[in-house]
Amino acid sequence: MADKKLGVWMVGGCGNVATTAILGLVGLQKQLAPTTGLVTELREFAALPLVPWGDLVVGGHDIREPNLRATAGRLANEQVVPRELVEACSSELEQIDASIKPGIAYKAGKAIRALADVPVDDDATTAPRELISRLQNDLKTFIEANDLRGLVVMNVASTEPPLEAELPDRWEAFDELLNQPGADIPASTLYAVAALELGLPFVNFTPSAGANFSAVEELTKRKKICHAGHDGKTGETLMKTVLAPLFAERNLEVLSWVGHNIFGNLDGRILDNPENRAAKVATKDRVVGGTLGYDPQTLVSIEYIESLGDWKTAWDHIHFRGFLGTLMTLQFTWQGCDSALAAPLVLDLVRLADVASRAGNVGALTPLAAFFKHPLGTDCHHFAKQHARLLDWVRVTSEQMAC
Repeated sequence: MADKKLGVWMVGGCGNVATTAILGLVGLQKQLAPTTGLVTELREFAALPLVPWGDLVVGGHDIREPNLRATAGRLANEQVVPRELVEACSSELEQIDASIKPGIAYKAGKAIRALADVPVDDDATTAPRELISRLQNDLKTFIEANDLRGLVVMNVASTEPPLEAELPDRWEAFDELLNQPGADIPASTLYAVAALELGLPFVNFTPSAGANFSAVEELTKRKKICHAGHDGKTGETLMKTVLAPLFAERNLEVLSWVGHNIFGNLDGRILDNPENRAAKVATKDRVVGGTLGYDPQTLVSIEYIESLGDWKTAWDHIHFRGFLGTLMTLQFTWQGCDSALAAPLVLDLVRLADVASRAGNVGALTPLAAFFKHPLGTDCHHFAKQHARLLDWVRVTSEQMAC
């Protein structure tokens, strides 16, 4: 068992984030890529029994035909990834294509369904349980075919519209609803249930609903398995969780905080749809008030600018009041590559979720809050406190698993 490898299952396995993560992983396995950006490579994590990069095997689901080599080539054209790394890893990328199976777009919204070039099931006549069974068959087949000791399911698919329906709080009622054709349960949640029912850790790196329901949390307790999410914190919001505590801890009153974001990748195209954008804005916008303890006027805008590709620019304007009522401002510009920021965190979360699962952690992994805009199981958005909590967990878990 100790010699068996661990599976990584990417939901949205053909997207930019998944492709960058997979390319980076192959590069690490071939010792062609540096470890810059990987939190689990910091010395504070050295005592944690992390899965070696060489012991990870990748598969996934997507609603598009897989061609990781072509996607990586396009990212190289946009100067997101090194072209020489793409060339050196081409054969491995082509092999992984065969392990990316047709996914689902059930209740995922028109914008996402429009991306599909594989058949997707009808929203009105399909019972969610049918789709869960199909997904679980893919997961079990992958585990058996590769003789894996386990699998971490990672959601890096496009952002779904916010769920408007109220779902049952208890698992029994939720489970019954899964048998009803047309039940209003989004694809991200079906992926979560598919994984958790099999006792596999699930990580939601997107703003989509995923496992963010009390009924699904109850399922994790029954199966004694863990999950983490949601919405990876990589850029502008990361800066907010670092800067907002500065104002709170210096007793400076923030009057307004405006953030304007522009980017042009597929995620930006999906978020150009108002329904999908609403879910993303919600997770980005709650951070400031959650950190300050009060709600200044805030505005978050996201605009799709096609020519920017995977590169993102955010401008933030913070208006605040100081001693004797003096009004002041802080402004910053964040320019970064979405996929290059997200991909290492995705790989980190695979390793950490695996350790948490082996350590017997159950339910929402609150120690991993530092990785998410809207961390499940905690209201703390203060990045330094989140990181300190993560390091405490690393220390305790390392000691526990060494015994």
